[in-house]
Amino acid sequence: MTALEGVKVICVGQFYFAPYCTMLMARLGADVIKIESPQGDPYRRLPAMDEDGTPIQFRFLNSGKRTIRLDLKNPAGQEVLRDLVRNADVLVQNLSPGAMDRFGLGYEQLSDVNPGLIMASGTGFGSFGPYAGESAMDLTIQARTAIMSTTGFEDGAPVRTGPSVVDFMAGAHILAGVLAALFQRTRTGRGQHVEVSLQDAILPSLTSNIAGLLSEGTASHERTGNRHGGMSVAPYNAYPATDGWVTVLCPTDAHWKRLCGLMRDPAADDPRFTTMTGRCDHMDEVDAVVGRWTRTWSKDDLAHTLKDLKIPCAPVVTLPELLDDPHVRARGVLRTVTDAKGSFTTLGSPLLLSDSPMVEPTRSGGLGEHTDAVLTEELGMSADHIAKLRDAGVI
Repeated sequence: MTALEGVKVICVGQFYFAPYCTMLMARLGADVIKIESPQGDPYRRLPAMDEDGTPIQFRFLNSGKRTIRLDLKNPAGQEVLRDLVRNADVLVQNLSPGAMDRFGLGYEQLSDVNPGLIMASGTGFGSFGPYAGESAMDLTIQARTAIMSTTGFEDGAPVRTGPSVVDFMAGAHILAGVLAALFQRTRTGRGQHVEVSLQDAILPSLTSNIAGLLSEGTASHERTGNRHGGMSVAPYNAYPATDGWVTVLCPTDAHWKRLCGLMRDPAADDPRFTTMTGRCDHMDEVDAVVGRWTRTWSKDDLAHTLKDLKIPCAPVVTLPELLDDPHVRARGVLRTVTDAKGSFTTLGSPLLLSDSPMVEPTRSGGLGEHTDAVLTEELGMSADHIAKLRDAGVI
């Protein structure tokens, strides 16, 4: 039995935020129906395509879902969604702020149709506060929430993070809210509205940076490069190796002592470096000592050597190295799936439950591919009715 077997989910989502949440629910066994506008999810039109012409980003986030093409601006399309909601457990949406309310499909209206419905809304800034109602994307939230101002080097420009950390962290948060609401419903029988904003979800990741600001009373070290966000651990950096870079950090004085024993550099015995406070006060000198030593090693050899001493470290891998990493493949978050049409790569799930097998992903459907089947199976709609909706441009 899967964890969410029998749970029916409607995803009115686009881009990464809501689709990631519902992708995880699909891997946990939920039946996910993805609602798309007549034009389709914007990520269907991205240029990075798989061999069969499907954008890879879209496939990663939407494989394993049934897809419906439905015009929610049309009253007839709104009525179809209400009918689907009657037998649904969860609806997850991240349309532009206020869109669902404008369509008459807000939580109050949908809970009248199904009091047990859990509706989860993902927005940029939430439903209240000075920025409520503003549109947002991963990049703009990184700008607004100090992610960019704390990323990069002190003498350089603000830098966005390489991955889309805001969307995916928020997607995990909204999943947590939905699962909590499902659990509470087992006690109360009632659904509820779950709200997660991109800004709220990413802000806790700034804990070290905010701690440094509060302790110093100034943002003198806002961008710390590869150093600790709060400038309170040293060594803590990416250091050169013969074939790239390796990260090394010593979170305690004991780690530093073990590293000094390995480096055997008289400069490391400087009494100023004995304590964490002293090392943080002289980071440039500490980094110079460590970097002088690491540049004589290959990144993998150094990582293995430090691992044996239980000193936190890791080689800085490239994207091609990551895709070939045997551990990544063994864990199955990246999966190669073979079906009748061939093979494709997509996401598995980082959620591993001992008594609930993950549902293997299937190829993502084309725009509206499952419309007829869903309307027939879920709503008992006749072929004539479906044809009329299609002629009217509703589906």
